[in-house]
Amino acid sequence: MILRIRFHGRGGQGGKTASRILGSAAYLSGFRVQDSPVYGPERRGAPVTAFTRISDQEILERGYLSDPDIIVIMDETLLADERVRPLEGVREHGIVFINTQARPEAIRLDRKDITVTTMDLTGRSIDMLGHPIVSSASGAVAAKLTSLVSEDALAQAVSEELLDLRVRKEIVEKNIGLALGVYREMEAHEVHTEEHSEEYTTEMKLVPLEEIVQSPGYEDILLVGNSKLRQTGDWRTFKPTIDYVKCTECMICFDYCPESAIGIDKDGKLAIDYDNCKGCLICYKECPPKAITIEREVRAS
Repeated sequence: MILRIRFHGRGGQGGKTASRILGSAAYLSGFRVQDSPVYGPERRGAPVTAFTRISDQEILERGYLSDPDIIVIMDETLLADERVRPLEGVREHGIVFINTQARPEAIRLDRKDITVTTMDLTGRSIDMLGHPIVSSASGAVAAKLTSLVSEDALAQAVSEELLDLRVRKEIVEKNIGLALGVYREMEAHEVHTEEHSEEYTTEMKLVPLEEIVQSPGYEDILLVGNSKLRQTGDWRTFKPTIDYVKCTECMICFDYCPESAIGIDKDGKLAIDYDNCKGCLICYKECPPKAITIEREVRAS
C-alpha cells in the first residue's frame, strides 16, 4: 500500500510544515514516510506545493507527486490559478479538500469522479491562533483523510514539528488544540490505495544534464524576462480596501507598499492595483486613520 498526498498553499500559510506534520504523524503510527516541498519565488503569498508519501513498505519513488490520492488545497483562490492547477493528476475516486467557507456542494469542479470536502481552516486558525497560518489544521485534515493516523500521533507530530521551528510552547499547545479539533470534526472518507506498480520498482537510470558555464561574479539570464507578465495579485489571502471617507491622503500606504501596488488614479485619489497587490497588508497595519480595511479573498465563481 502506498498513499500519496499533495498540499497546495501559499508562502506563509505553512504548506511545508503541514506536510511534515502529516509525515511525522504517519511515522509515529508505524508507517514509512517521505515528505518534500517545492518552492516557487519563495515569497509570502507565492504558490507552494508539498508532498507526503505514506506506505507500509519501502518507498521507491521520488520527486514531484503527479498522481495524488488526496489533495489538500490550503487556499481556495488557488483553484482559479491556471499556473498552479491544483487538481491536476488527482486519481479517479481521489479526495480533494478545500480550505473555504463554502459547503462542498457549492464547489463546482470539472471532475465528477472525485470526492470534495471543505472546512474553514482560516477562520478556525484566526480564532484560536490569532493569525491565518493553517499548517497544523491542514496537517490534521490530511491525517484524518488518510484514516491511518491516531489522535495521539497527530498531537505528538504537531508538538515535535513546531518545537523544532522554535515556536513558543504556549503557541504549540494552541496548535495542538486546533489540530485535534479539526481532526475530530473532519469527516472520514474511504481512500482507494494501490500496491506498488511495476513502474516504481524498475532500476533507476542516470540522466545526463547539459552543463551551463556561469560567468565569474554573476549568473547568466538565459530566458526572456517575464516578471511583468506574472501578476502577483493572485497571491492574496486577504484583500485591502480604501475607505475614502476616512482617508486623509497622508500617503503612508503609498510610501510603505513594498510592491508599488498603491498609486494615484486619474481622479487624483489613492488606488490599489489589485493585479499586483499580493496582500501583505502592510498598508492596513500602517494606515494612521485606519481607512484601509481587509476582507478575505474568495474563489471566483
